[in-house]
Amino acid sequence: MRTAYRCRAYPDPAQQAVLNRTFGCVRKVWNTTLAARQQRYVTSRTATSYAQTDRALTDMKKNPDLAFLNEVSSVPLQQTLRHQHQAFGAFFAKRAHYPRFKSRFVRQSAHYTRSAFTMRSGELHLAKTSGSLRFRWSWPNVDVAALNPSMVVVSREPDGRWYVTFTVEAEDPEPLRQAGRAVGLDLGIKDFAVTSDAKKLANPRHLERKARNLARYQRRLARCQRGSANRAKARLKVARAHRKVRNARSDFLHRSSTRLVRGNDVIVIDRWYPSTKTCSACGRLLAKLSLSTRTWQCPSCGTRHDRDVNAAKNILAAGQAVTACGADVRHSGTSRAQSAVKQEPQPVTAGIPVLQGEEKSTFSS
Repeated sequence: MRTAYRCRAYPDPAQQAVLNRTFGCVRKVWNTTLAARQQRYVTSRTATSYAQTDRALTDMKKNPDLAFLNEVSSVPLQQTLRHQHQAFGAFFAKRAHYPRFKSRFVRQSAHYTRSAFTMRSGELHLAKTSGSLRFRWSWPNVDVAALNPSMVVVSREPDGRWYVTFTVEAEDPEPLRQAGRAVGLDLGIKDFAVTSDAKKLANPRHLERKARNLARYQRRLARCQRGSANRAKARLKVARAHRKVRNARSDFLHRSSTRLVRGNDVIVIDRWYPSTKTCSACGRLLAKLSLSTRTWQCPSCGTRHDRDVNAAKNILAAGQAVTACGADVRHSGTSRAQSAVKQEPQPVTAGIPVLQGEEKSTFSS
């Protein structure tokens, strides 16, 4: 299993200069390669392979106008080509958006493989930099001196903070104790999530609580002259405000997901399943249900439903039906579960949509 440790880093001024130069070169290689890839497709309607981008990088280094690319480690430049190739693979597989050009005002990062760094006795040395990179280790139960990372990622956030991430190979963790429970989860708007046992996770709305201060900082930023020192300071204040919101959201998500994983053996989520309009008691599927309707009564069996709790119950029932048929609930590319082959159907009716009228939903082997 691969895991990662992310720590605050404190590079000295000389190291910051080298790393900032590396970030700029990574950005230049990414944007130039992306532009050339787009132009190649427009003119000849052909895709660009990784080998072609690798040869293009060699030509860029020979260009006198791009001689600064030779002043930094070549490993982060090669890595950015690999990342762009993977990004296009994810895009064509419909797992991600189209890759975008990089800006110098967002998070900057550089990836170093084993050939571009050394890690001895807890001291990190990066290629093309002098001295060891100082960082704060936050895991007392893990011996940093024994750490053997396969990759190191150095990043600088928009608010000016530096981080270093160590990627290491670790043993698989021991499985958690069986909780003996399964739960359906419906993500909502009013509440962050509702479980099939009628428990509701309130939406903390971190951005709304910080919106007033954030709006004030953004107004100050808009009034500053472009390129001025005051504008740079105002941009940092906006970035810090966004960082606080981001950290609060991350903390909430980690706490909530950990609580759900430790308390349940099976968790079912399907964002496209028509769970809200289906009666979890009899399977009646409504023709329509407005978003403002929070509770409704089934016209067939008379059961009164809370909108979100009913949806969570239906999601759990659908997930259990798929598992009973032998299919895998976890799937990529589409949220529709793959039907099991040569499996006996199970008579699960609760939570399964039933068409009203002449056509009825049936199971067939």
